Amino acid sequence: MDPVIVAGAGPVGLTLALALARQEVPCVVLDEGPGKDEPRAARTVVLREDIVALVERLTGVRLAGLGCRWAGWRSMRRKQVTREVEFDDADPAPLHLAQHELTGVLRTALARESLVKVAVDSRLDGIEQERSGVTAHTRGPGGTWWRGSYLVGCDGPRSTVRKLQDIRFPGRTAVERYAVATLRTELPWTDEALLHRMPPWRTSGPSAGEVVGRPLPDGVWRLDWLLPPGKDLVTPELLVNRVRETLTGWAEGVTPSYELLDTGVHTVHHRLARRWRVGRVFLAGDAAHLLGALGTQGLEEGLRDADNLAWKLALAWHHGPREALLDSYQEERRSVIAARLRAADQVLPLLRGGGGLRSYVPGSSRGHDALLADGHLGRGALGAPGAYADSPLTPGPLAGETAVGTPPGSPVADVRGTAEDGTFVRLRDRLGRGSLLVVLIAPGTGVWDRKHWVTAGIMPRLAAAVTALPHRAELLVAEAYPGAAAHTVLLVRPDGHLVSAFSGVRPADLYAAAEAALGGAATDTTDTPRDEDAEARAAAGSR
Repeated sequence: MDPVIVAGAGPVGLTLALALARQEVPCVVLDEGPGKDEPRAARTVVLREDIVALVERLTGVRLAGLGCRWAGWRSMRRKQVTREVEFDDADPAPLHLAQHELTGVLRTALARESLVKVAVDSRLDGIEQERSGVTAHTRGPGGTWWRGSYLVGCDGPRSTVRKLQDIRFPGRTAVERYAVATLRTELPWTDEALLHRMPPWRTSGPSAGEVVGRPLPDGVWRLDWLLPPGKDLVTPELLVNRVRETLTGWAEGVTPSYELLDTGVHTVHHRLARRWRVGRVFLAGDAAHLLGALGTQGLEEGLRDADNLAWKLALAWHHGPREALLDSYQEERRSVIAARLRAADQVLPLLRGGGGLRSYVPGSSRGHDALLADGHLGRGALGAPGAYADSPLTPGPLAGETAVGTPPGSPVADVRGTAEDGTFVRLRDRLGRGSLLVVLIAPGTGVWDRKHWVTAGIMPRLAAAVTALPHRAELLVAEAYPGAAAHTVLLVRPDGHLVSAFSGVRPADLYAAAEAALGGAATDTTDTPRDEDAEARAAAGSR
């Protein structure tokens, strides 16, 4: 079968190609550039724990050595600290690193991957679809036709793929603008990120008084100043003045020495593609959506697009297309981004309007600071990873379902478990392999040798039910899971979202939930044949 064509070699495209290769799907990555990224100190990314785990799982590289995990977060208003957050193992800090470091790690991993071909200096300019596949044409020194099974446009805001498929990209332009400077200096605090609103040294302008400071390794900081609405030119003199007045204000009157490394202007747009799938062509990342106001990070959502799409494409590539499963990519991911954009649109007038009765409501400023912090810290409606509560892959009501601390459709907690070979593993480390995960909650199993419990109690019956599922699945045993009673059985998707939880071993319900998570029963002639004998065995086991 033909490889999957990935148009675009940014972080999203590289991540998607790696995720597909890990599931034994060959890919061609069309890179319109020379195959390497220009280092830009002012272009950084903030990654939450689930995305850090995704990249580390795909590349085998610990990202902590490339970036900075914040020791804490503080929100300030004028001279007063309004909120402080200390991070720990239960609430891990985000990781802040330069984007070229991230793409470098991804490119290095791809260079070792025999299933992925990266075609540099290859700019896409044509796409043709047929029932059996897709053909893409590139121009450049190596201009040629490429044949693929599917094509995914990860080619950024000005996506050629989106334009060739005539997909509308409505939204708002220049929702916010920031002046950005990256510099090496010493600040009064160490490794703490900071949101400072209305600093005392700036008193004019509706939005001239907000600055965010985020540390990087080796004493480097990225500072972002919110600019007033409009298209006023950001000159080098303006940026230098902002740097000096901010450093002087934080140092209480004495300007510390600093080395200016890079500058820029970051303009935030809010846009959402009308469609994310046209036949065998998909959109992901900035080609499908733009967001980032109020401290949110658009790149993270692009990487979540890749994680969501990879296992669905891999299943279709190996077993034949399940149209409902492939359609679910747009339904799940687009609804999450739309909710994030709606939340930002509702909050923006409140936070940026200035004046009015809100400014006289006691405590309102603290509430505003908390909303902004949520965006920066990946929490709440503005920043938390989305759940697929209304996913078409959610099974209908099943008699044996039970509630746990994770609602169906949400990312599962990263608990420690025991794999089938007896080794201790983290649940998150078993994701991204194309397999469903079945997790039994069995207190006490962590202190006993596997041979004492693998053939005891409900384990043989559960193992038989897992073997009979319509898609390969891995059985894990965990001592505990938030909100789960003993003998609860969790069914988890390959991308780590909970499908269902059951009280005890219910093979028929487990089978039905697994089939729903795969988009329903296979109907295409190229799909893996439905194993009616396995269904009968599962139903018999439930009686």
